[in-house]
Amino acid sequence: MSKSSSPIVHGLLGAAGLLGLLLLWWLGVHLAGGGDGLAARFSPQATLVSLVELLGRAELYEHVLVSLKRIVVGLLLALLIGVPLGLMIGSYRHLESATTPAFQFLRMISPLSWMPVVVMLMGVGDQPIYFLLTFAAIWPILLNTAAGVRQLDPRWLQLSRSLSATRWETLRKVILPGVLGHVLTGVRLSIGILWIVLVPCEMLGVSAGLGYFILDTRDRLAYSELMAMVLLIGVLGFALDALARGLHRRWAPA
Repeated sequence: MSKSSSPIVHGLLGAAGLLGLLLLWWLGVHLAGGGDGLAARFSPQATLVSLVELLGRAELYEHVLVSLKRIVVGLLLALLIGVPLGLMIGSYRHLESATTPAFQFLRMISPLSWMPVVVMLMGVGDQPIYFLLTFAAIWPILLNTAAGVRQLDPRWLQLSRSLSATRWETLRKVILPGVLGHVLTGVRLSIGILWIVLVPCEMLGVSAGLGYFILDTRDRLAYSELMAMVLLIGVLGFALDALARGLHRRWAPA
């Protein structure tokens, strides 16, 4: 197979997979309710009609922008905390030994299990959402950054010392470029986790966001709109992951 035809083949296979998923969706609705009554509101046909209608409303874009803002804030906070911690942990073995058990313990706690605690301590609004998103996103960034530091070529650091580079120059010219690929891998993993955690977090009494809008469609018994929101969340998540992959290919060292 030629290299020029490979992207076309991959694209066709991807489209076939999506069509297969659509067929399974239609078949599942048909088997569940015969395509009539309540089940019909969850069908692909009804969902796509509602999605087109929603895309014509300014209200939808307001909810999308609010959710994306929360994702960006949570990711930036995770980067501001996770990258420096990862650099320190990867650089000092004793610090790694002291923090690894605690970090592994915290990492295995679902961010959603903190929801009642943060609501009681912070109230409702954006603050608890930012905390939960940051807590969810920090671990892939921190651990991948630390792994990147440990995998640096020792000869680079040796050369830096031989040239009498300062610690700041070594960090800026050697360490950060060397771990960039690992950081971007952590960012991509974090985006996937953030997008999954976001929707339940936005059910914490806020009045905007995709999670809130899903609750609103449920309360209004607008089930086809609910499914349209589920579909839109999948599309947006796919686009965010594609953006993260593009950044990794663009900026990660070969």
